[in-house]
Amino acid sequence: MEKTIVSRAEASGWSFFTNHAHVLLCLAEDPEMRLRDVVAAVGITERAVQKIIAELESGGFLERARVGRRNVYRIHGNLPLRHPVESHCTAQGLIGFILGAKGDRAGPSGVAAALPPLK
Repeated sequence: MEKTIVSRAEASGWSFFTNHAHVLLCLAEDPEMRLRDVVAAVGITERAVQKIIAELESGGFLERARVGRRNVYRIHGNLPLRHPVESHCTAQGLIGFILGAKGDRAGPSGVAAALPPLK
């Protein structure tokens, strides 16, 4: 019988951030991340990740560009967060706070930079 490691979030059934935030943070950290890698990192289905990405795009937080066979994502971090409790913060502020130095790959502000122009 194989043992699996259960994260604290799975064991307790809740976390402080939504799956939307988790997906956004994954793409801020690696703008070229494959959906299957987002699925593994967040722990939700591929269909759920696709839906979240579509919602982030329609909300103006995210743009997707096709580069070869891959998608590359650009985050619009200047937008305020959607809930009234945190609407005084921006997506860029959230990304910078959570990823800190870990988000350096995505640019100094924690938001994807120097990506090819989106069509």
